[in-house]
Amino acid sequence: MLKKAQFFFLFWLIFSQPLLAQKDSAVLPKADSLFGAGNYAAAYPLYQQFLRQNRQTSPRILLRMAYVQEGLGHYPAALYYLGLAHARQPQQSTWRKMVELAQLYRLTGYPNTWRQAVAIAFQRYYYRLLQAFLIGAVVVGMMLFLRRQRLSGGWWVAYSLYLGVIGLYLNLLEPEVAGIVARPRAAIMAGPSAGASWLTTAAAGDRLVVLGRQDVWYRVQWQGGDAYIRRHNLLLLH
Repeated sequence: MLKKAQFFFLFWLIFSQPLLAQKDSAVLPKADSLFGAGNYAAAYPLYQQFLRQNRQTSPRILLRMAYVQEGLGHYPAALYYLGLAHARQPQQSTWRKMVELAQLYRLTGYPNTWRQAVAIAFQRYYYRLLQAFLIGAVVVGMMLFLRRQRLSGGWWVAYSLYLGVIGLYLNLLEPEVAGIVARPRAAIMAGPSAGASWLTTAAAGDRLVVLGRQDVWYRVQWQGGDAYIRRHNLLLLH
């Protein structure tokens, strides 16, 4: 009897996966159809379901979710989905929309400067450049290894400098991690403790740059210095 139970469990485990995949794949076309017909309220839960099951959701879907939330007046949620779309595919148009909403609702953390425009342009190609650097490191490293007996030490010094450049690229130019404040009047503290000095409160929809994590707190940038906010008050954009 036990062997039969194990057999049926294994059978279900193997053959249920394609069925579940078919169910997931059917969600998106249905949601797109409802969205195209203007039935945004019915499309949004399906997009949410697809997002929960597929963490690598395309920016197109995230922008549609932001559109629905903006139409409902839920601007923090709209900014969250816009931020996710921007993190996955940096675009000037997406950032301008975020700035527009932030200015409308008097939110902080959305710079509208030429430096931000340059940073967005760089972020679009950050991972492509990193991939090219890493491929170059592997190819050159293999060539140096195969010809190690005929090469002078200068080649290895140059290769070490090249690896150092990659390290600097990773550590100094990595895109910043940011989060959207999820709750109104979220406390910003001077330290990672409820007994630390209270600095101010952040509004729902404010954007904070995240510097690190400590227990139940995120260390964030605040007015040129470090501050702390509870993790459940901040939705990371990644």
